Amino acid sequence: MTAISPQVRDALEQWSRQLSALHGAAANTVTAYLRDVTGYLHFLALHRGGTEGLAALATLPQSDLRAWMAQERARGVSARSLARELSAVKNFTTWVADRAGADATTILSARSPKFKRKLPRPLSVEGAQDMIAGVADQAREDWIAARDSAVVTVLYGCGLRISEALALTGADHPLPEVLRIKGKGGKTRLVPVLPAAREAVAHYVRLCPYDLTADAPLFRGARGGALNPRLIALVMEKTRMQLGLPATATPHAMRHSFATHLLSAGGDLRSIQELLGHASLSTTQAYTAVDAARLMEVYEKAHPRA
Repeated sequence: MTAISPQVRDALEQWSRQLSALHGAAANTVTAYLRDVTGYLHFLALHRGGTEGLAALATLPQSDLRAWMAQERARGVSARSLARELSAVKNFTTWVADRAGADATTILSARSPKFKRKLPRPLSVEGAQDMIAGVADQAREDWIAARDSAVVTVLYGCGLRISEALALTGADHPLPEVLRIKGKGGKTRLVPVLPAAREAVAHYVRLCPYDLTADAPLFRGARGGALNPRLIALVMEKTRMQLGLPATATPHAMRHSFATHLLSAGGDLRSIQELLGHASLSTTQAYTAVDAARLMEVYEKAHPRA
């Protein structure tokens, strides 16, 4: 495979550092973006028979970009994944163009592949409650059972991402009435805390055998280190199989459930957007489609077709 030039490789490293430092991108996001853009650059080096300078990268004809997209589709990349890859390439191209004084309009105007966005898959109110109760039955040690129940309760009761819940520290206990959460992109939002979430965390803290210092993780693993999110996913997987819940009953589904149930209870869409930390209202609007689909399901059960 034709190598990427040292100049371009250095630009990649600078760009990735900026994503982390200035834009607050998560480590996994930066890694995925680097992988996507590196693949694109390797393709260009092979496709064009050599390496490209920074200015040339920003002013490539759209035919080269389409050739890369065609290759990605040919090797089985889905339209959704290709749209993410293209987003990374455009981000990098914009960064390069700014520094090279080039016009990247041709590349940036390329259309993203169309795909049908998946609707969030929330649990029912009863399913969410059963999940919270069920995870507490999986552990042999009382404090671990309390921990798992507390984490899932916080996911559902506050609408947090698993990474946000596990980022809580000892300084956050006892949970206040309103939590200040640092989410994606380093954006901060205020999230009300339900009494059930506060009580679940307090119960876990009473049983936890480790000293929960202010600057250390609130939720601990069995050996006292930071809790691995995979352990919560596994205990929820075991619980949902016992309860007969769908495979979509994951930690993130608790966040979806929080939003959907809030909307069903008459919550304002803009307020839900702020609680979830969505950058765009269009992302939050997906929950209106879920709510409408549920209403139609209830209607069809009540009024079956002849």
